[in-house]
Amino acid sequence: MTTQTQAEKPKKSRIIIPGTQYHRVRKTVQTICFIIFVTLPLFDIMRIDLPRQRFYFFGAELWISEFSIVFLTLMFMWILIAAMAMIYGRFWCGYLCPQMIFSETANGLEKRIIRFVNKRMPNASPLSRRIAAALLFSLVLLPASVFVTFVFVSYFVPPVDLFHRLLSLDMRTAGGIVGASVTLVTFLDFALLRERFCTAICPYGYLQNMLKDKHTLLVHFHDPNDECINCSKCVRACPMGIDIRKSSHQLECTHCAECIDACSGILGKLGAHTLIQYAWGDSGAKAAAEGNWFSRIGLRDGKRVAVLVLLLVYATGLSIAISVRQPVLLRIMPDRITLYSVAPDGQVHNRFRMLASNRGHIQATVSLSVADLKGASIEEIEDRKVLQPGETLQQHFDVVVPSSSLRPGINRIRILADVTPGKTGQQFSETFFAPEDPLQTRDIKK
Repeated sequence: MTTQTQAEKPKKSRIIIPGTQYHRVRKTVQTICFIIFVTLPLFDIMRIDLPRQRFYFFGAELWISEFSIVFLTLMFMWILIAAMAMIYGRFWCGYLCPQMIFSETANGLEKRIIRFVNKRMPNASPLSRRIAAALLFSLVLLPASVFVTFVFVSYFVPPVDLFHRLLSLDMRTAGGIVGASVTLVTFLDFALLRERFCTAICPYGYLQNMLKDKHTLLVHFHDPNDECINCSKCVRACPMGIDIRKSSHQLECTHCAECIDACSGILGKLGAHTLIQYAWGDSGAKAAAEGNWFSRIGLRDGKRVAVLVLLLVYATGLSIAISVRQPVLLRIMPDRITLYSVAPDGQVHNRFRMLASNRGHIQATVSLSVADLKGASIEEIEDRKVLQPGETLQQHFDVVVPSSSLRPGINRIRILADVTPGKTGQQFSETFFAPEDPLQTRDIKK
């Protein structure tokens, strides 16, 4: 009777709290970052062309001589990095950093190769399996290192030129030697260093420690009721091999949230919430859960708002500088080695110099004309000067004016320039010198 009653007694259902999915989100973000990393230099979205002294930024081909735009770009990037470290802590390290992405990929690849070798060589000795796994891993890692190096060096050398150097196995020029050296360093990094690079070499972790404060986002272990079951799943899941329960401020912690997934996965099965979470500082305030919308995204004090405003100012200045930039840089300057010369027909010549640089991707033309002096014309230059993409031209020309249209001494003229594609109707106000004594011109006519 007692046994029947116990059997008929309904079982109490266990409450399962769904676990977090930071790992899936992080891997998705890392995949997107890898695609961006490969795309930026290959399509000239963002890279520095050292041989040609060009800087490509979202479709704009900037010349190194354009200091203002380069300066605004560098300042914008620096403030962006500082703001990210101040507000979101090590988010860059855990989600966006190429070193971390490739290191974790190398770890996963190595584990798969070890499992493959162990399955294929069950009767071999442990030493033989380790050697076979290491050789196979190196064979896979070498072409991967060449590919990563190719993408990285493409940020500084045109990809087409770099591809030809790679096909010819160039080891004589500076570009070939640099490519081979970077390949070797990349191979050693992914084979030996990986995450050790983050704690021993990378300066960003030390920079973040200087920029963080009491409101910086971090991974926080909070267990006021002593609910931790000491399963150590969070330690085993950590790519850096640390115990988040000891401190939230360990230099090795990249805030990747793998420990959050591990804790929520275990305690969720027991009907409890995770003891590890993203929080704003050591206060334990859950990220994206408390306060108004700007507090939830990290703008929790005036300092962060000020940094965001400064970032927007530089972004606006950079956008304006790029939008008003002309594809053809044109300068007109007088050549005052000789103030003027008088031709046998009595026309007065003043010499000028044109400096034109085609900073666009297509062919451009430049046309010059003269205004404010009757009968003025331009000699020694074509009516429509053609500039190829990337070409810089420096050419002298004469502005010729009949003496009857001139006053003795100084005359004011405007040199008009039409640039296609680009700005038409550009005006350069210049000074035209004529003889002080009109008899000088008449004598030359005779």
